[in-house]
Amino acid sequence: MTEKAFLTLISRIDDDLEELILLKNKIDRAWEKYNMESEEFYLDSVALNLHGFYSGLEKIFLLIAREIDESVPEGGSWHQELLEQMAIKIKKIRPSIIDKNTKKILDEYRGFRHIVRNVYSYNYSAKKIKVLVEDLDENIDKIIGDIKRFLEFLEEETSY
Repeated sequence: MTEKAFLTLISRIDDDLEELILLKNKIDRAWEKYNMESEEFYLDSVALNLHGFYSGLEKIFLLIAREIDESVPEGGSWHQELLEQMAIKIKKIRPSIIDKNTKKILDEYRGFRHIVRNVYSYNYSAKKIKVLVEDLDENIDKIIGDIKRFLEFLEEETSY
């Protein structure tokens, strides 16, 4: 991969991380409104934005799989396989993108993303969403920190 390609990838991932922070803020605002007013459409908004949050992470992971690993999982379980791929070190190519604990955290969001895509919104569980929202408050720094460490690795690779 050329230095220009590395720098482009770093910039794209940085932009996507900024978008994830904006989504996190939208989730917080909608959750606060839901807690104050108990209007279902706020819960729907939270669910949709949690879906978007994980999908944004998956977009980053797909970029890495395509551009760095040159191997993108396929088939019915590709979402799970992609997450697993991001948690492993690939010898002579790259360190792990996320650690095993972050993978475990993100697996919950991956599972919820599947629910949002496949269930009618009136079946959303406010209890499940509450856990995901409250955990996101604590976990977003860990998730973004793992990805930023990977970006530092890429930046080191471009300095040779």
